[in-house]
Amino acid sequence: MTLRRGIGLVTSLFTAAVLASACGGPPMEPDTPPPPVSAPINEDIIEDGQGAATPEEARRFVEQVDKDLRELMGNAERVAWVKMTYITHDTEILEANAQEQVMEYLSRKIKEARRFEGLDLPPDVARQLYLLKFSAELPAPNDDAKRKEFASIVTKLDSIYGKGEYCSKKLVGHALPKGKSKKDDDGCRSLEELSKIIAESRDYDLLLEAWKGWRTISKPMRPMYQRFVELGNEGAKEIGFSDMGAIWKGHYDMSNQEFVAEMDRLYAQVKPLYEQLHCYVRAQLSAKYGKDKVSPTGGIPAHLLGNMWAQEWEALYKDVEPYPGKGQPDLTAAMKKQKYDHTKMVKLAEGFFTSLGMKPLPQTFWERSLFLKPADRDVVCHASAWDVGMSGDLRIKMCIKVDYEDLVTIHHELGHDYYFMYYHDQPALFQQGANDGFHEGIGDTLALGVTPAYLKQIGLIDKVQESKEADINLLMSRALEGVAFLPFGKMIDQWRWDVFSGKVPPSQYNAYWWKLRKDFQGVIPPVERTEEDFDPGAKYHIPGNTPYIRYYIARILQYQFLRALCREAGFQGPLYQCTFYGNKAAGEKMMAMLKLGASKPWPEALKAISGETKMDASAILDYYAPLMKWLEEKNKGQKCGW
Repeated sequence: MTLRRGIGLVTSLFTAAVLASACGGPPMEPDTPPPPVSAPINEDIIEDGQGAATPEEARRFVEQVDKDLRELMGNAERVAWVKMTYITHDTEILEANAQEQVMEYLSRKIKEARRFEGLDLPPDVARQLYLLKFSAELPAPNDDAKRKEFASIVTKLDSIYGKGEYCSKKLVGHALPKGKSKKDDDGCRSLEELSKIIAESRDYDLLLEAWKGWRTISKPMRPMYQRFVELGNEGAKEIGFSDMGAIWKGHYDMSNQEFVAEMDRLYAQVKPLYEQLHCYVRAQLSAKYGKDKVSPTGGIPAHLLGNMWAQEWEALYKDVEPYPGKGQPDLTAAMKKQKYDHTKMVKLAEGFFTSLGMKPLPQTFWERSLFLKPADRDVVCHASAWDVGMSGDLRIKMCIKVDYEDLVTIHHELGHDYYFMYYHDQPALFQQGANDGFHEGIGDTLALGVTPAYLKQIGLIDKVQESKEADINLLMSRALEGVAFLPFGKMIDQWRWDVFSGKVPPSQYNAYWWKLRKDFQGVIPPVERTEEDFDPGAKYHIPGNTPYIRYYIARILQYQFLRALCREAGFQGPLYQCTFYGNKAAGEKMMAMLKLGASKPWPEALKAISGETKMDASAILDYYAPLMKWLEEKNKGQKCGW
């Protein structure tokens, strides 16, 4: 199971349960046990005087694993929480030791589980063994020294990112850190401050300085990452896999090949929409910065898209707004006028869930969460949701700013916490979403539910602007986040799968990264990059070793979930106008899916919330249909593509 901080952050430092993918394909019949563990039977165990394995023994085995995981993960997650909120040399060592224990346990139990291959087992036992087989997303080698080295590298990579800072005289006076005066400004900036520059500045050279600066922090990661791949692949081979990528792609209730093909199929559905969005945004940026800086027919320089990784482009909204001034007011300003603070923001998001008939968050959530960035220490500010120790100890960790973007993010993170809440009674190996995409998808669905109609219901705005122009503006703002992300979400793990398999050697790490970014996103580096750089490491989920395809799957699922919940709520009208806030029928559908956790193959969970058993990106096309028509008209005469 992904560490609780692994949801939303997501930091997959050690994962114990499979997250089966919502990837379409032929659905499994209800109560059909998943394929049996395919690795050879461990003959050493049989020869050790235990005799032939039995179904009852398999039952006792998974019960013991459940007990052990709760203890191991409870300890590991508490150590991880402390390390994430107090990044020091000592907490790094403590976390590495905790990781090592979990890694060793998982590798050992995966091998022992081979004993039960081919037995006719009860469905719940068979599924737990299936999930266990793919649980070691970070498979440590058996050798004690190598396992310790592996755990240490995982922790160091994470910490380098968390403590990252870039200093430059060119940054003096820009995005000044809190607590620092202009007089003592040394030009040193954290990721948060560099990201502020990327989002708000339109000075080409300043943007370039911030973009290049953040990528200096990842250069030292390169040799560590190469060694990480070597050791992880060694561990993967020891438990019967060709490489780590085979594990990451393997827990989706289909073969690796079927999974990759399904991801390609889904992207083929949405690619035309992305290409039209890219074409329009590129034309606006070319007009703004000049054709010499932004080619009207080529890739877009990565530092100009309003996001440190060019993964989402919503910061560009005012630059590309279809109908200036036609739409909702400045929501951040409205929040500040109404004196929102971090507590009020979280309470508001909790209210969305309780309006659906769900339980309020426990008191410990308010006592133990981290809502604000401490002034006295390094923390990982990347937002994340936790259930420490699978004990109902729900939390979020987030350096909340009073703005609309963080308000939406809080709704997303609480989606994870409510998932934790409702599958809390399941065995440890089932305490996950139906797949990792489901977990992210629920959070994203709640974010989509933050519509103008919802904002009016809660009193943040006085009225909903009703016009074609306002609708196109709304859809553009959503597409700059949700649609722009899709190719990025797909390419991250494509890079890692090919690195893990050996298709891409260390000598081509950076070149291949930029090849994929151009091929998938139509995004290019603003300056020459070489193999001295390690630009993948500038994105948290690479040094954090978090599988990323879950976010791509989630962006597909969130619209499918939304369409289903709006249908259940009886909503009539365009999908983008729907909110299911306050609808108990929609809440019942959501809870029916949440409580299953990973206890059933993902098509059954999808059916519980939507009545469908196959993943379908057509909901995205439904949602953005008016915008697609508008973009096609606007892009007439343009040479789209790159």
